[in-house]
Amino acid sequence: MSYEEDGPLIVQFAAKDPVIFSEASLLVYGKCAGVDINCGCPQRWAMEEGYGSHLIKKPELVAEMVSSAKRRITDPDFTISTKIRLLDDLRETVDLCRQIEAAGADFITVHGRTPKQRSEPVDLEAIKIIKESLNIPVIANGDIYTIDDAERVGEITKVDGVMSARGMLENPAMFFGYTKTPRECVKRYIEIAQLKEPRFMTFHHHLVFMLEKSLPKPKRKVFNNLRNKEAVLEFLSEHYFAQDELPRSEGPCS
Repeated sequence: MSYEEDGPLIVQFAAKDPVIFSEASLLVYGKCAGVDINCGCPQRWAMEEGYGSHLIKKPELVAEMVSSAKRRITDPDFTISTKIRLLDDLRETVDLCRQIEAAGADFITVHGRTPKQRSEPVDLEAIKIIKESLNIPVIANGDIYTIDDAERVGEITKVDGVMSARGMLENPAMFFGYTKTPRECVKRYIEIAQLKEPRFMTFHHHLVFMLEKSLPKPKRKVFNNLRNKEAVLEFLSEHYFAQDELPRSEGPCS
């Protein structure tokens, strides 16, 4: 979290145990606006360990995690939510969502693909049906890279909101209508990093995403393989920012 006024902030957990999830939720209570259970990650390691998308086949367990956290944290302004992917059978997905809703979830985010799907089109019709089947807010996720994408998905599905993941990593200013990360946004990120001192891997990783559409492929290849803060700042000073435009200070990520 960059500043206290940044929010609302939701903390997402990879969890598979109701007790551990509720205790983890208590740890962050007061420092965020809510917690979310990751039932959407399709990575093999997560599913083999019983996390992420593995959980969509265990609706009773997910519901128990939600209700357990609700029992421990009774603050009505603190949200408990889940993010899921689709099951192969849409009726089973709707049943999963209804059980999560009955357990007390405040909202559900739906990524419109199954765990096995990667680049296939997002199933907006499935998200629309889930929205129509629930009384709590539903958030749509998947292939939202521009504000036009967000508006189109909202119009088709009638959801209460949209979530962008990779799109926001590539362009944090997306919801302001920018089609790629503006230079001022990159500059501001570096200024924040100098104050908050993230690990170099984190600092560099976000810049790799943000500059993907701004650097030509040869320069992007060089930038993506830099190994320390000074090399990153020197590269940006020479190839991206105007002279003396890049903020400099002693500190993070070295």
